[in-house]
Amino acid sequence: MGRPRRIVLIRHGESQGNSDDTIYERVPDHALELTEKGLRQATEAGMRLRELFGDERVQAFVSPYRRTWHTFRALGLDPRLTQAREEPRLREQDWGNWQDIEDIHRQRKARDAYGHFFYRFAMGESGADVHDRVGSFLETLYRAFDKDDFPPNVLLVTHGLTMRLFCMRWFHWTVQEFEALSNPDNAETRVLVLGASGSYSLDRPFERWCTPGLPGGGDI
Repeated sequence: MGRPRRIVLIRHGESQGNSDDTIYERVPDHALELTEKGLRQATEAGMRLRELFGDERVQAFVSPYRRTWHTFRALGLDPRLTQAREEPRLREQDWGNWQDIEDIHRQRKARDAYGHFFYRFAMGESGADVHDRVGSFLETLYRAFDKDDFPPNVLLVTHGLTMRLFCMRWFHWTVQEFEALSNPDNAETRVLVLGASGSYSLDRPFERWCTPGLPGGGDI
């Protein structure tokens, strides 16, 4: 098949951590589940995706977190047409082990001031680390495109920051362009669509919370 016609990225539905950040003190990030609202969001997103994919085959790559797998299952894609595999490189930015709520708030505020790409959580990752592992995943994806029977659709079930960094890596955005973008909402999608020229474009841009600064300076 070669290059897929579309690459769909979807953020997981609302999780327990999105509705109550104190839960990080007692439940590991990777074990957080969807809320009832998150399950509804994923189910509604599945209706749109089933219409988009039609009767075409789909290769899905799913972050190993519980909320992403629950999101994938709630999409209700046809199992006869969909093959799914776990992909650890699409996981959330690691914060590192158990969290203290006051420390979470302090580090979030520090990250906003320092920059989401370069700031490194005390026991976890920086956005740059996620960018690097997303780049490694892309190498795997490119090799898969060479298979004659590769499906016309790719689905990545992942996280908001990871979605932005995937697109940054794919479209060669600068750090300042990345920093100007907001995360998509829960269960929101972005689609890379293959054009007649052989290159991909986004079906719609990410929302911006500010204007990118000039290279080497300016506001972020």
